[in-house]
Amino acid sequence: MASTYRAGLVGCGRMGATIDDEVKGRPDSELFLPYSHAAAVSACARTELAAVCDPVTTKAEEAAARYGAAAVYTDPEEMIRQEGLDIVCIATRPSPHAPVTIFAAENGVRAIYCEKPLCNSMAEADAMAAAVTAHGVKFNYGTQRRYVHLYRNAREMIDDGRIGQLQAVIGHCGTGAAQWGHTHAADMLLMLAGDGEAEFVQATCRFTEDQWQQGRLTVDPPIEMGYVRFTSGVHAYFVASGGYEFEACGSEGKLRTLSNGSGYTWRRGGDHGLEETAGPEVHIESGTLRAMEDLVRALDEDSDTQGGIELACRSQEIVLGLVASSREGGRRIALPLEDRSLAVRPDAY
Repeated sequence: MASTYRAGLVGCGRMGATIDDEVKGRPDSELFLPYSHAAAVSACARTELAAVCDPVTTKAEEAAARYGAAAVYTDPEEMIRQEGLDIVCIATRPSPHAPVTIFAAENGVRAIYCEKPLCNSMAEADAMAAAVTAHGVKFNYGTQRRYVHLYRNAREMIDDGRIGQLQAVIGHCGTGAAQWGHTHAADMLLMLAGDGEAEFVQATCRFTEDQWQQGRLTVDPPIEMGYVRFTSGVHAYFVASGGYEFEACGSEGKLRTLSNGSGYTWRRGGDHGLEETAGPEVHIESGTLRAMEDLVRALDEDSDTQGGIELACRSQEIVLGLVASSREGGRRIALPLEDRSLAVRPDAY
């Protein structure tokens, strides 16, 4: 009989336990639900929510009652020591991500699902990656689109040459905040570009010099324009147009996702320019649930996950590199970042 994996939740706020309530009445709710970490653990046939943790006791108690967790904690390290967990879900603000990830990896946890943004600096990301890798911990990152069939099908179509040689990928994601919003965009552009290394980045972000304190940016700045050059030669663009749509442009056609993942268009060369073509059927599903199911698969098979720590670090570095570029007047910033301590960490984070 297949085993059931015991999961613990750190952070019982919005992404941890309650965001489902915000979207359940929306006409596009099927794109998201189950949305929170707790809801996905509960919906996954192979996981159980054994314990929850939050420094605000009432939040933890409410989440435990809602999702049937037996144990409530206010200290994540105590929960990890006491509960013998297979999986830890981290749904706090960014600052606790590194210490909780490292402690979990060093204390027997087998898999981690960490909310975005990954962390505040590449120094923290490096420490997380070292711990996860050293202890063989399975890791998925909370950029949910990566796990959804629509986007994975788009990546497969690109890899199969359905649009010819890939030239550029474009994120139509507005001028959202770097850490709070564009971590999603960076991960999707990375994925559609083939998940390879970035050579350099350039950007314009909205902040002022007085918002820096000893190498730390105290606001989460909007990204007004961003560019990534991958070592593969593929160009990636963050543009100010909204809609959370992503476009892949090739030598023989284009793919574009529509309305935050509700569908896509595929156009390729015809007698009169690019002509729309029917492609694989769209399956609407929850990215959070698919990420949890992918962790289960990786644990079962002792195989890689779809959103592992290396990819999480790679997309986080793109975001921080864009901020670094803007501080330098938009000049090219080579990756890996030289300044590993550069941080985007508003006080609330």
